[in-house]
Amino acid sequence: MTAESKAESRGAADDSNLTEIKLSSDEILAGNFLKIHRDTVSLPDGRHTTREYVVHPGAVMIVALLDDGRVVMERQYRYPLHSVMIEFPAGKLDAGELSLDCARRELQEETGYTAREWARAGVLHPAIAYSTEFIDIWFARGLTPGDQQLDCGEFLEVFSATPEELMNWCGSGQVTDAKTLTGMLWLSNMLSGAWTLEWQLAQP
Repeated sequence: MTAESKAESRGAADDSNLTEIKLSSDEILAGNFLKIHRDTVSLPDGRHTTREYVVHPGAVMIVALLDDGRVVMERQYRYPLHSVMIEFPAGKLDAGELSLDCARRELQEETGYTAREWARAGVLHPAIAYSTEFIDIWFARGLTPGDQQLDCGEFLEVFSATPEELMNWCGSGQVTDAKTLTGMLWLSNMLSGAWTLEWQLAQP
């Protein structure tokens, strides 16, 4: 059974005894990138309470496979944690942008690579308790190097690692980024043959 069919099987259950119903909503902060809402909701037992959450436009992450089996990685300073993190390339969706278009754009802008083939692995929700954020997981192969086109104020280092190195970093706690840990899960299962991907050629 594939990961998606397992999710569909779980989703077939009756969730009415768990579902919360929105009664009203207030936007309490509107930033340049994120918004924060406070909703009043009705709980399954009929009581009312509030839920505060971050509204996020969505993002993509790219597991980019080099011909020698290594993967393209980044080191980037993440201000909320005041730390340099090891991550797969990733970026947020622009308004109206298709997920694959975003993945192709972010890979090229951040790393300089373009890819001959792409495959969508799935989606992850990194902060389900307080954010609407979703991250589409894309795999890319048939890479061609090129020049980065980083945004103004964006600083990152691009490097490559073997899957074994990345797995060790995940196990040792050197990698703690949720999307990269999920990407490693997908990469490991893809390489073992447990999970499969449907590749498509990149459109010009």
